Amino acid sequence: MSLGSALNASVSGLQGQGAAIAAVSENIANASTTAYKKREVSFQSLVTGSTSSSSINALGGGVTFSTNQNMTEQGLVQNTGVSTNVAINGNGFFVVTQDPNNQPSGYTYTRNGAFKTNEDGLLINNEGSILLGQRTDENGNVTAANNSDLNSLEPVDLNAISGTAGSTEQVSMEMNLPADSSLYAFPAGPEYITAHELFDELGLSHTVEQTWRKTGVNEWVVEFSDPYQTSLGAGSGATGDIDLDDTDATIQNSLLITFNGDGSVNEITTGNWDNVGNVFDGTGGTAASPAEPFNINVRNLTTGADDITYEMNFGTSALFDGLTQFASNTDTPDIEISTIEQDGVRFGQLSGVEIDGEGIVTALFDNGVRRPIFQIPIATFPNPEGLTNVKGTIYDENENAGELNLRLPNEGNAGAIEATSIELSTVDTSDEFNKMIIAQQAYSSAAQILSTVDEMFDTLIGAVR
Repeated sequence: MSLGSALNASVSGLQGQGAAIAAVSENIANASTTAYKKREVSFQSLVTGSTSSSSINALGGGVTFSTNQNMTEQGLVQNTGVSTNVAINGNGFFVVTQDPNNQPSGYTYTRNGAFKTNEDGLLINNEGSILLGQRTDENGNVTAANNSDLNSLEPVDLNAISGTAGSTEQVSMEMNLPADSSLYAFPAGPEYITAHELFDELGLSHTVEQTWRKTGVNEWVVEFSDPYQTSLGAGSGATGDIDLDDTDATIQNSLLITFNGDGSVNEITTGNWDNVGNVFDGTGGTAASPAEPFNINVRNLTTGADDITYEMNFGTSALFDGLTQFASNTDTPDIEISTIEQDGVRFGQLSGVEIDGEGIVTALFDNGVRRPIFQIPIATFPNPEGLTNVKGTIYDENENAGELNLRLPNEGNAGAIEATSIELSTVDTSDEFNKMIIAQQAYSSAAQILSTVDEMFDTLIGAVR
């Protein structure tokens, strides 16, 4: 090897070991960076006089080096308890953007799932990357025709989510009517009052009262009042008209309920209660049928909401899963209520958001409603090491990475999503310090060679003189 080759070799050694020290420095600095992939410097001997067509840092007569990141190395997954934090366990990246107005050409990719809601209602990580997702229906199914197309993505924008309410669709009652009650005698009674709440589509609460009268052995009549708005109180007047819906759809407001001798419900008949005659006259009524759920219609609501039709469930014939009739064994018999349940909800504002292990973004409302709003897909590449590192943990696609595939979590070669978690850096600081010592020693040796070659050149020049 000539002095020139020795000089080139020592210089290439200095450059290579300098790159190794730089990689170690960057790795240690990012030991706590979410989803950071450590940098590795690899070396290859270069024979003096050889020609390299590589685009990496090639120097004649010494060493070549290249810097890369192992994008497929899995970092440890740490639970944070934060509902918007997500980690990918396996292959793939989240699709993000730095500008919510970007088109797909401006989308980038990251494994940094430390997302939180910013002041604009966007889910953004600590590098300023805005999470992109696909809109879903109320069942969490993606609504886009082609969910593998980048054009199906948009920023997860919580400010675009309006409040929600739910109209009542079902009411069920479990309670005991006192078998030892006296028969009703107009106008003295006795009669018993119960009530249930229901909600219209605007989320406003209404109360419907039931007046119960025992009209015979194992026979009761229940009359439903027109609803009144709960927040205004019972004295505020009716907010709608009520009728019991049946196959004949005749306007009714009362039921005749008969019980079996064992205290279970037998039959339910719709009709109208005649206060004056003190009988259930069956006017407009229907033939008795086994106890089963029936519909109640609430019409002409003064709140402006559409009519409500909900199913009332008093239980099943011959079973004890709704109304029963047993003696109260008290001096003042009364109805004993076990449960009155309905499925409507008041109007609720958005109160939070969470991302689950399926990648479903769910909006949480202060009325208890949970609504799926977005699906987070995972982007995969045939050669993730070929991605271009834009900055930090943000990457851009290119030809070296191969064709992008957009998949659901756990679909194909896409990894799983870990909820309330983040992926830690792949840097091992003890390993990095070991690399630093090796690089430092190699750098010092290369510097010593450079100094020696310099002295030899001086000797050669002196000899010529």
